[in-house]
Amino acid sequence: MSPAQLGLVALGGLSAGFVNALAGGGTLLSFPALTAIGVPPIAANITNTVALCPGYLGATLAQRRDLRGQAGRMWALLPAAAAGGLLGGVLLLRSSEHAFRSLVPFLILLACGLLAMQDRVRAWLIRGGGTTAPVSSAARAAGPVAIAAIYGGYFGAGLSVIVLAVLGVVLDDTLTRLNALKQTIALTVNFAAVILFVVSGHVVWPAAAVMAAGALIGGAVGGRLAGAIRPAALRTAVVVVGLAVGVLYLL
Repeated sequence: MSPAQLGLVALGGLSAGFVNALAGGGTLLSFPALTAIGVPPIAANITNTVALCPGYLGATLAQRRDLRGQAGRMWALLPAAAAGGLLGGVLLLRSSEHAFRSLVPFLILLACGLLAMQDRVRAWLIRGGGTTAPVSSAARAAGPVAIAAIYGGYFGAGLSVIVLAVLGVVLDDTLTRLNALKQTIALTVNFAAVILFVVSGHVVWPAAAVMAAGALIGGAVGGRLAGAIRPAALRTAVVVVGLAVGVLYLL
């Protein structure tokens, strides 16, 4: 892998970490960087998941105070998240390059749609989740969380929006606490898939290492600039880029 290719991958990781810290949707920037240097789509997706996993850990640790009192929920939901992440990873590894390449533009466009709806989902949750009496038992969310986790293990972009919407429907709690629980679920999904991916032989390790370093730096910079940049504006820019990439893959 040439220095120019590693530089492009590092830039993709840096951008992904920065965007994830502020608005979400970093995969829409890092995944195309890997395919642009010639990494096959499945290997690019796997490498991207491995490289960005530490960012989920950082986000979870940053919100650990809001997880207090939610141990029962985590015991109910994290096993479902892990199982779904593993199943999604298995489905990815068993997909042919042709099949996955055919799905990529639609997965990217789906992720763009989910990212574009993020603010609406949050507003809807603040208003009460769209129901008059949210279910208090987290066990009822295990099924929907597992389905979302399968998608997360397979591709992942937009997973946080899906999980947050599910939690808002079934749990009666503040958005801050639900967001912390969502981060833990997303970390579990990605970690479960990564355990499978690291022994799959599909990880492009030089790219993964460079991208992970870039993502950590980008996340740190994004965290420091959180008050100076409007997340909504950045999210719109990411959606526009993602739509362009999705159409390009489609064509």
